[in-house]
Amino acid sequence: MKKNLGHNSKKDFLNKPIEHIDITKFDARPIISSMEKMSFVSRETANAAKIYNEMLYEKDCTIFLTLAGSTSAAGCMHIYRDLVKYNMVDAIVATGASIIDMDFFEALGFKHYQGSQFQDDAELRNNYIDRIYDTYIDEEELQHCDKVIGEIADKLDPRPYTSREFIYELGKYLKKNSKKKESLIEMSYDNNVPIFCPAFTDSSAGFGLVMHQERNPKNHMTIDSIREFRELTEIKIKSKASGLLMIGGGVPKNFIQDTVICAELLGKNVEMHKYAVQVTVADSRDGACSSSTLKEASSWGKVDTSKEQMVFAEATSVLPLIASDAFHRGAWKKRQRKNFSKIFF
Repeated sequence: MKKNLGHNSKKDFLNKPIEHIDITKFDARPIISSMEKMSFVSRETANAAKIYNEMLYEKDCTIFLTLAGSTSAAGCMHIYRDLVKYNMVDAIVATGASIIDMDFFEALGFKHYQGSQFQDDAELRNNYIDRIYDTYIDEEELQHCDKVIGEIADKLDPRPYTSREFIYELGKYLKKNSKKKESLIEMSYDNNVPIFCPAFTDSSAGFGLVMHQERNPKNHMTIDSIREFRELTEIKIKSKASGLLMIGGGVPKNFIQDTVICAELLGKNVEMHKYAVQVTVADSRDGACSSSTLKEASSWGKVDTSKEQMVFAEATSVLPLIASDAFHRGAWKKRQRKNFSKIFF
């Protein structure tokens, strides 16, 4: 039942910070092993965990993590950071919101807060609070994040940058200025894991870069999305095998899958993505499913269907199990870092 909370202050709403789950503190292997003997989403989750571990065990497999949706704000941010920290992913393709509005935002010292999906949104607006389902963000803090992005851009050479290049500059900035250490951006910067945001302007970064260009109408930086497609394709070309761990779908999922076709058009002989796991709640009946089912992608020559698993579940409920299982099985301990960021210098 929705409560009438018409006289609350911002402080009343923003009083219970989201706490990000730590996959190193619990061992999901027994749960995943039990799920193998079950049905429905449980068995799908167990098979997804198995496929992800196979990616980690294969010596020459490049693992791409794709992020769409708001799982970072909802408590999974440290999972993604730890996948980089423990060498369990080699490159990231994400929405701008996942990287800027959530990760960079918290690296500046701000937080996301537990809230309610039943709260009166007009009252939230009066308090300058943004809502992501049952999670709250202080709009004033988010606008500060926008301004910092613009100020960083002001100090860069006025030329086209890929989102990967610009996020690298954000990592450099956070090394000296972050209030929350070991953000995903900073961890990726430290470990040469490139981050691509193919729809970068659809985020706080977009607002910040618009302000930057407004201040510098004839001498500004801009984002070159074509060159970043070439860069991501170059990583695929340099990979003997590749696997996809996809949270949500949308542009990041389609962008990484399209590298196979792009490489082919460039005259390169590359294999389809050998492994693929997608966790999503999207429907497939409208021809979308956040950019097609994995089996459908096979018809386009993007994904091999021998090692693929769709998990139709809300990601915060199953991703911690998949990631914890892989962490505790320890295949990452024998992997060599790919250091893909270095190929662009």
